[in-house]
Amino acid sequence: MKILITESIADESVQYLKDRGYEVEEYLGHSQEEIEQYIKGFDAIIVRSATKINNALLDNADCLKAVGRAGTGIDNIDVKACTEHGVIALNTPTANNMAAGELAVAHAFSIFRNICVANEGVHNGDFRRGNWVGVELEGKTVGIIGLGRIGSIVARKLKGVGMNAVAYDPYIPQEKFDKVGVTRCQTLDELLVQADLITLHTPKTKETINIIAKEQLYKCKRGVRIVNAARGGLVNEQDLADALAEGQVAAAAIDVFDKEPSYNKKPGEQDYDNVLLHAPNCYITPHLGASTVEATAKVGQGVVELIDGALKGEIVAAINMPQFSGSIAEIKPYCSLAEKIGLMYFQAENMPITKVEVKYRGELSESTGTGIITLSLVMGLLKGMGNDHVSYVNAQECLEESGIEVVETKTESIQKYNNLISVTFFTEDGRQLKIDGTVFAPDTEVIVTFFGYEMNCPLSSTVLALKNNDVPGVIGRIATILGKHDINIVSMHWGRKNQDGSDNTHAQAFVAVEQSVSQDIIDELNAAEGVLRVSLLELA
Repeated sequence: MKILITESIADESVQYLKDRGYEVEEYLGHSQEEIEQYIKGFDAIIVRSATKINNALLDNADCLKAVGRAGTGIDNIDVKACTEHGVIALNTPTANNMAAGELAVAHAFSIFRNICVANEGVHNGDFRRGNWVGVELEGKTVGIIGLGRIGSIVARKLKGVGMNAVAYDPYIPQEKFDKVGVTRCQTLDELLVQADLITLHTPKTKETINIIAKEQLYKCKRGVRIVNAARGGLVNEQDLADALAEGQVAAAAIDVFDKEPSYNKKPGEQDYDNVLLHAPNCYITPHLGASTVEATAKVGQGVVELIDGALKGEIVAAINMPQFSGSIAEIKPYCSLAEKIGLMYFQAENMPITKVEVKYRGELSESTGTGIITLSLVMGLLKGMGNDHVSYVNAQECLEESGIEVVETKTESIQKYNNLISVTFFTEDGRQLKIDGTVFAPDTEVIVTFFGYEMNCPLSSTVLALKNNDVPGVIGRIATILGKHDINIVSMHWGRKNQDGSDNTHAQAFVAVEQSVSQDIIDELNAAEGVLRVSLLELA
């Protein structure tokens, strides 16, 4: 598989992918248009903040399965378009938190104490320190817009130098404000009128674009200072430039632009311009929020591990997949079981289905992860129908195109097991075929009911499902045939039921084997006395 990297990540992270057999190409310093044309043939792309994952790129991507952003935000990734194209969208939301928070604090010190302009002055021979008299942070008030992970880091560090901290964030509970020790502002205006420093730490959304514009700037104290090391577009750039020129804003520190330049072009090649580059007392850094040795290593390693998992079909914490609490390790065995149940149906039964009902029983009924488990079942079902390009991202859409309805229900009621996944397939001819399964340990997935037969069968990658007359001698004949062909039996489980209350009983066997089983062997098993039907279940 081929992976394209358009913005620099740590060399160790690139090597991580190469060591796992991927063909990796670093395509750095190219324009958006060039990348959009170059994407053909790549299974994944890794970006940072400049490359845009948009419809134009996705339309040209003929093999793309996953997009990874080495960083926190997703404003350069069209998540909806990724979902429509069946592409998994990934980011590393916590890897650069400390780096971004510390940069915002560094910018605050710089614009309070005129560090950048003083440095420039002395390098040009001007040592008149009276020109660069600063203002102390001690006793001043910082207004933090967005009290998430990074905003909380900034609050803690600026409180540590004696600043009073207030924050506006309508989505964060009061408990978080109390824990961080920050006074809550019920409205943005309440923050604006009291802040000596405003620092932004919110995602870029419809609600937050231009959250600081002319109206807000002139509600602030005259001489307010502003730091934006979060996302370009949160502060209206023209309005900020005007406010700086008029002295309403004493100074600003900006790490991000609404439209980002290329961060790989040399000075002579750079053709980028922005109104803030010409504004007085505006200090600008080239999107350094994640640019520390530690953060670069974390975001690089984080994104390559996610990309590796996504390309292998593993469960990963993707932006455009159902979210759940708890760890992936806890939910993964149930996802694996559900996918195998989905795979089983069309390998064991050729009747089309109109509906699938998934019922979660026991402790699973309280889990927030059932959405991803249901998607795993759908993926298995679609793979059984011959869809080799299904993923967690497009599974639901693919199933809807097939006209099959999926219903998810939950109940705490259960008898034998702590957890049970109960799946009922509603066939086109009016039957209801049911498969139940549970997980005894992370590596022990067990089928307990199969099409009405009570079982207790741990699953393996290759299973022969045999329906037979419940009479003596059948087990021996099956084992003899498999032995003759050097097929080693791993385990063998039988379930019984009485059909229609009559004396004529049938049994259902699950025979797990180590080797592949050819069609000739299956035909021989089908011809054995007492055997009614043999299905090969390939579950790997």
